[in-house]
Amino acid sequence: MDTHSFANDPANVVEADRAHVWHHLSQHKPYETIDPRIIVEGKGMRVWDIKGKEHVDAVSGGVWTVNVGYGRERIGKAISDAVTKMCFFGGTAGTIPGAQFAEMLIDKMPGLDRVYYTNSGSEANEKAFKMVRQISHNHHGGKKYKILYRERDYHGSTIATMSAGGQEERNAQYGPFTPGFVQVPHCLEYRSQDGSVGEEYAMKAAQAIEDVILAEGADTIGALCLEPITAGGGIIIAPKGYWERVQEICKKYDILLHIDEVVCGVGRTGTWFGYQQFGVQPDIVTMAKGVASGYAAISCCVTTNAVFDKFKQDDTDHLSYFRDISTFGGCTAGPAAAIENMKIIEEEDLRGNSVRMGAHLKENLNALMDKHKWIGDVRGMGLFAGAELVLDRNTKEPVSEKLVGAIVADCMAQGVIIGATNRSLPGYNNTLLFAPPLIATKDDLDQVTDAVDKAITRVLG
Repeated sequence: MDTHSFANDPANVVEADRAHVWHHLSQHKPYETIDPRIIVEGKGMRVWDIKGKEHVDAVSGGVWTVNVGYGRERIGKAISDAVTKMCFFGGTAGTIPGAQFAEMLIDKMPGLDRVYYTNSGSEANEKAFKMVRQISHNHHGGKKYKILYRERDYHGSTIATMSAGGQEERNAQYGPFTPGFVQVPHCLEYRSQDGSVGEEYAMKAAQAIEDVILAEGADTIGALCLEPITAGGGIIIAPKGYWERVQEICKKYDILLHIDEVVCGVGRTGTWFGYQQFGVQPDIVTMAKGVASGYAAISCCVTTNAVFDKFKQDDTDHLSYFRDISTFGGCTAGPAAAIENMKIIEEEDLRGNSVRMGAHLKENLNALMDKHKWIGDVRGMGLFAGAELVLDRNTKEPVSEKLVGAIVADCMAQGVIIGATNRSLPGYNNTLLFAPPLIATKDDLDQVTDAVDKAITRVLG
């Protein structure tokens, strides 16, 4: 095949994709009559499809990933230089980019010490779960093996991470799941389980976690796995006081606190990591997506030395070390890209821009809420926001997923890509999602919210 001529013939690309590519999260029946979407180029905050149409991307690659924007030549060069010199060696040995990025990363995470390289968010969380289970076997007689997870949170698409998945529709048809994972209630104040609000709700939401611990038996719980801000479950920021109490509960019962930063990490909320907004000190932190802004596959499972030292035993116990491998955790492209990604965020003050532009985005969304009775709640932090759509603000009855999808489609037709909760939460797939690259300007965000304004008017009136 002449790859150059193939790439320059849109019809060939579309037909090859239609015939052979299995797209993520997609029903393919429509592709029998309509063309699949093919994205061919990106620059800054914009992407172009194979038909030449330009789109403003308000969800960073569709799945909250391209934090520093598209077309960063210096990241591409860093990858090329690294893989040309030494492309890969299994993780039993180190590499120069791996050592360098680990040091850079740990410098941004006071209180954490060790980086285990993997290649996706799901896999990073799997590693954390395996660590918890092995610690249980080696130090607690196998009893402290259960892992708590929260309703509405999402931790990945493997069977084990789905076992810790708080989104019922994402899990549907994939069971039976791995035993030993136990759900705790969500902390969305707007959907308060008993009508309480503010600090009272924060304490009750945290107490609900302790209630589950006591019901299960504290001596059986090894870890609590939470997103710092629930992402695909509706952009949920816990009310003030929640995280401090959660930390106290974990310490009280000797439970490892595992924070999943796959979406929130690497500058999106304005701090390097989302948990740093809430004053907690986790034992395990997992990350992916924005670590290299999608320029290369990389994820990390970061731990304290206290966790790491649990696996340092005398040779008399030949099964005591962490007997795990992630093949492509040994590829140098990931850490090489991550190094440049982190430098760009620092040099261009993209964390600061996330705070400034996040305030502008939230201001725009609040203005839309004043204009449209269909917006019941606006929430977010940094360049990470959601607008929950309701039919009635008093009853908070959700807008149907079909109508929310129509709003997203209308924005797409206008050349603006936004997200929404979809096929995740039965009856509550009603939140529009925004996570633009950290380079976003006021003009970019105005274009996004103007499109949303028009779409809501056309779809809902």
